[in-house]
Amino acid sequence: MVSQVVAAADEKPQQQLLLSKKAGCNSHGQDSSYFLGWQEYEKNPFDLVSNPSGIIQMGLAENQLSFDLLEDWLEKNPHALGLRQEGNSGASVFRDLALFQDYHGLPAFKNALARFMSEQRGHRVVFEPSNIVLTAGATSANEALMFCLADQGDAFLIPTPYYPGFDRDLKWRTGAEIVPVHCSSADGFRVTRAALDDAYRRAQRQRLRVKGVLITNPSNPLGTTVPRADLEMIVGFVAANKGIHLISDEIYAGTAFSDEFVSALEIVAELDNPTDVSDRVHVVYSLSKDLGLPGFRVGAIYSSNAGVVSAATKMSSFGLVSSQTQYLLAALLGDKEFTKGYVAENKRRIKERHDQLVEGLREMGIGCLGSNAGLFCWVDMGHLMRSRSFAGEMELWKKVVFEVGLNISPGSSCHCREPGWFRVCFANMSAKTLDVAMERLRSFVESSSNVTRRAAAAAAVLPARSISCPLAIKWALRLTPSTADRKAER
Repeated sequence: MVSQVVAAADEKPQQQLLLSKKAGCNSHGQDSSYFLGWQEYEKNPFDLVSNPSGIIQMGLAENQLSFDLLEDWLEKNPHALGLRQEGNSGASVFRDLALFQDYHGLPAFKNALARFMSEQRGHRVVFEPSNIVLTAGATSANEALMFCLADQGDAFLIPTPYYPGFDRDLKWRTGAEIVPVHCSSADGFRVTRAALDDAYRRAQRQRLRVKGVLITNPSNPLGTTVPRADLEMIVGFVAANKGIHLISDEIYAGTAFSDEFVSALEIVAELDNPTDVSDRVHVVYSLSKDLGLPGFRVGAIYSSNAGVVSAATKMSSFGLVSSQTQYLLAALLGDKEFTKGYVAENKRRIKERHDQLVEGLREMGIGCLGSNAGLFCWVDMGHLMRSRSFAGEMELWKKVVFEVGLNISPGSSCHCREPGWFRVCFANMSAKTLDVAMERLRSFVESSSNVTRRAAAAAAVLPARSISCPLAIKWALRLTPSTADRKAER
């Protein structure tokens, strides 16, 4: 019996010995609650008809609001889907597309993408197709930029809260590090120069060489566009530090439904001497959010730095966009009348769905950070927690997932320093499903209000306790409760 136990204990280490260090390391970030919530959803996905008691996915920033517009275009333009030339000849292009394509991509698609990216920014920025590198989505684009700009152990400064996937996308294979730029709810989580300077100093104390700043604009998870003044400050910070770059992930550019979206490239163009910094500012884009096409795996790096374009183009051979996809999207994006109408209508629908969520939460007494973009809201549910701590946040999150049946993302997975914030997505479901989600949450709030009030009253007579940093949280906190846990939580 003892020998059997020893053999079982040795089995996993022996298996690990057969793998590379990268395959065996745990730096992928898959044990974050952001990904673990998805796993629970996949075990029991909600369906209005077949599984009405299942978990509703509100942790996925997917845009399903305008599929009918795309499907209508495809019906009217069968040549693009059928791989035929437009016009009277209707000749097949299958053989041309089936053969090997250059890593640079189809010229027709890059031209159409460059024009579309400019259209999303009100034509205030001109994109040169030769400066575009095509990638298999924004994930590949961000990782490629890490490989281009940072060596293993180098660091990028990223404002918090930030997209949880960055811990995987930027660090896992590259060996790069992330130093958080801590932002506060006191000023709407805006990036300040003081916060940037603090992050830079912390990186230096850790003996990390800072190679750049990465921002998401519009912000994921905040759902806000970065104000022009803040962009000017960030570009100024980069310009003043000659050895660093700025990556502006603008994947949600076309979702800004109120106020003007300002690209980092606009700020650079307005500088007295833009050449001082233009080759150190790089934009990441994708069609996953604005067109709702994450499955097409179409991303892009835009850079005026010839060295970055050259190196990233070589790297793109590991994640090319298929020629068939490029041909189809070249036709779709080349239809200027369609794209103009689509962009306007898509923004209108996003705002409508956003307002539906915000109003529903407001009626329950739940507030949100004011937002004007994105496919989600940054929601303050701190008053529903039994304690203002990250343990309290995790406890509430598990209740929302397992009892309420909603998969939302806790702020600690986004490295937010203040417990109680959650990212709640609204565009990956029908309006009817969102109504179901709101009704479930309303019932939960009403049933727990008395308990919350009692806990708040008790906490008022206790001495104040310090809040620990989310980085100290160990994801060893079990996600799936045991039977005893479930009973206790009820």
